[in-house]
Amino acid sequence: MATSQDIENGSASLLQPFIQKEEKQQNLRGNGSLFMVLLSTFVAVMGSFEFGSSIGYSSPTQQAIIEELEMSSSEFSVFGSILTIGAMVGAITSGRAADLIGRIETMRISSIICITGWLVIYLALGTLTLNFGRFLTGFGIGVNSYVVPIFIAEITPTHLRGALLTLHQVSLATGLLVAYAVGALVTWRTMALTGMIPCAVMIIGLYFIPESPRWLAMVGYQNEFHVALQKLRGHNADVSGEEAEIQDSLAILQRLPKATAKDLFLERNVRLVIIGVGLMVFQQFSGYNGIVYYADQIFTSAVPPNVGSILYACLQIIILAFGVVIIDNAGRRPLLMISASGMLLGSLLTGASFYLKEHHMASDLAPVLTITAIMVDMGSYCFGLGGIPWIVMSEIFPIHIKGIAGSLVTLVSWGGSWVVSYSFNFLMSWSSHGAFFVFATFCAVAIVFIFKFVPETKGRTLEEIQASID
Repeated sequence: MATSQDIENGSASLLQPFIQKEEKQQNLRGNGSLFMVLLSTFVAVMGSFEFGSSIGYSSPTQQAIIEELEMSSSEFSVFGSILTIGAMVGAITSGRAADLIGRIETMRISSIICITGWLVIYLALGTLTLNFGRFLTGFGIGVNSYVVPIFIAEITPTHLRGALLTLHQVSLATGLLVAYAVGALVTWRTMALTGMIPCAVMIIGLYFIPESPRWLAMVGYQNEFHVALQKLRGHNADVSGEEAEIQDSLAILQRLPKATAKDLFLERNVRLVIIGVGLMVFQQFSGYNGIVYYADQIFTSAVPPNVGSILYACLQIIILAFGVVIIDNAGRRPLLMISASGMLLGSLLTGASFYLKEHHMASDLAPVLTITAIMVDMGSYCFGLGGIPWIVMSEIFPIHIKGIAGSLVTLVSWGGSWVVSYSFNFLMSWSSHGAFFVFATFCAVAIVFIFKFVPETKGRTLEEIQASID
């Protein structure tokens, strides 16, 4: 048994695995019921669907909004990127809110804020109200981008955690696809109303699913903890082993002083922060968000814009669905390495296609190369860098610093997204091929970072992961 001093000195493992993994997984597979886990995951990823809908809103509506509200292209760039400003503010509050009021209540509040934002956009008569509505939707999805994967990680059996967490990104891509498809058919105001639908589904669904057992145990709701875990694992499942493991790990963590921002820089935590922050930096500066926000502009030279946007959104869903099947067998590290390598190739090919176009070379080849390169780039992103950083973030942080660390990592992600989305048009004006060569450089560095620093987390409980990293 570790003493309090051992824990504070960092010499004791913070989260020791107390139950043999094989015995525990057999319990879960043999007796557990997946219905409540799947229902809870479905409700939670409505927040991810909303995430994708909000991101995809700006691309198909750009021309109509500019014409009706008489906006300049720079004013629309502000509108497109202010979503990420709101998300950054939401990210700052997300961890603390999820720790104080719970995962369920945090998701409920974020959905209400998103609905308010869409209403403001629908009623907007000028750029000020339009931007305010966009800010509110950004705030809501910024909170969801943290709390949704955390909630799923905390309710899911070990052998399914990677697959169900990947549904976060699948739902995001589906929301993106729906936004592009609906945007091609309806006005921008009507499209704002459709953005409320996933929020409404989420608000209703949250009344029928249990709170995260780990959060309930952390705040001392012992009866509710047992009931929630039993409901998630099935009425006849033996949850005593999993209960003991969670309780024992929390007992050790509760001896630590209350976590503050300074704790992120302690020796035992700083490596985890570097991993979480680093993955989000490379996720954003690989260039994905620039392409998503301004997809119509990029595809104009190759195919009809709406067709191109819908085509690559479909590709994302196919690849992400494949990822759901293989992630818990292939592992996180290999998929991240393949993803970064594919994005490096895609960025180089996209840069080459724009170079050919600018210099009036191989005019027949350039449009085909553009669409192929974008598909390679987007497909590779979905295969790893799109979703796995969120999975790793939800897995590596001990629960006592998860709120603070998760908020920091989410803030970095949205901060990078804002930089890329706001500067993308300016980068393209400076040099369209140069912009993608810059993204290629980040992809190359990402390969080295993943190889050197990112641990493999497949097949381990959350408690075992932190014990192995400590």
